[in-house]
Amino acid sequence: MSPNSNQTTLNREIVVDGLWRNNPVFRQVLGICSTLAVTNLVLNTLVMCICLTLVTALSCLTVSLLRKWTPRNIRMMVQTLIIAFYVIIVDLILKAYWPGMSRNLGPYVGLIITNCIIMGRCEAFAGSHEPLPSLMDGLFNGLGYSFLLLTISVFRELFGMGTILGWGVPYFSTYWDKWIIMVMPPGAFFTLACVIWFCRGYRQKSEGAA
Repeated sequence: MSPNSNQTTLNREIVVDGLWRNNPVFRQVLGICSTLAVTNLVLNTLVMCICLTLVTALSCLTVSLLRKWTPRNIRMMVQTLIIAFYVIIVDLILKAYWPGMSRNLGPYVGLIITNCIIMGRCEAFAGSHEPLPSLMDGLFNGLGYSFLLLTISVFRELFGMGTILGWGVPYFSTYWDKWIIMVMPPGAFFTLACVIWFCRGYRQKSEGAA
C-alpha cells in the first residue's frame, strides 16, 4: 500500500472517529460540564462550540509541532500551558468584541482549559503524530462535540422557550405549553441522556445490520 493510501486511510479514520465512532460526548462521555451548562440556548452553545473547536484544533497542532522537543516527564504541563494560551486568546477576543456573550457564558470559556476532550486528544494523538493529522484530529473531535451540543441545545430551547436562536418557531411559540424544566439543569441531564441513548442505540443497530 502506497504512503498516499495510508495517509488517506488515516485521514478517513480521524474524521469518522471524531464525528461518530469515537465521539467525545456520547461515546467517551467527556466535556459534560459545558454540555450541561450552556446548552439552554442555541446561540450560547454555538459560540461555545466554536471556541472549543478552535482551541482543540490549535492545541493539538501546537503539541504535535513541539512533540520532539518536549521532555516526556513534563509533557502534561506543557500541554496545559499550550491549551491555556489559546483559551486566554479566545476569551480575550470574546470579551473585547462580544462582551454580552462573554457574560452569558460566564466562566465556561475559561474552563475550556480543564476540558478532558482537549487534554485527551493532545495526549492520545497529537503527542505521537504529525502536525496535519493532529490538526484534523482536534478539529473533528471538536466538531463531534459541537454536533452533540447543538442537538441538545435545539431540543432544550425549542421545548423550553418555543424558539431557535431567539426566533419563534410556528406552533411552539404560540400553542406549545413551554416546558420550563428544559432550560433548567434537570432538563440538561434528561436531554443529554436521551441523545446518548439514541446515538448508542442507532450505532449498535447499524453495526448489527452490517
